[in-house]
Amino acid sequence: MLRFFRTLRQRFLNENKFNKYLLYAIGEIVLVVIGILIALSINNWNENLKNKKLETSYLKRIYEDLDTDLLQYES
Repeated sequence: MLRFFRTLRQRFLNENKFNKYLLYAIGEIVLVVIGILIALSINNWNENLKNKKLETSYLKRIYEDLDTDLLQYES
């Protein structure tokens, strides 16, 4: 796949088709940017999932502590 893109780029430069080469280069940059944005979105989604799990565990622990405290207070 990389060889295909390399030969395509070289052919555009050799044939003096700078406009096509420029369009190709911009397309390549856009693809890289899209890939990075997708990776960042997945990372943020994963971090949010971890934070929700941590929040749930904290709330469960608080509930258990309050329940224990209430039982100790009543007795």
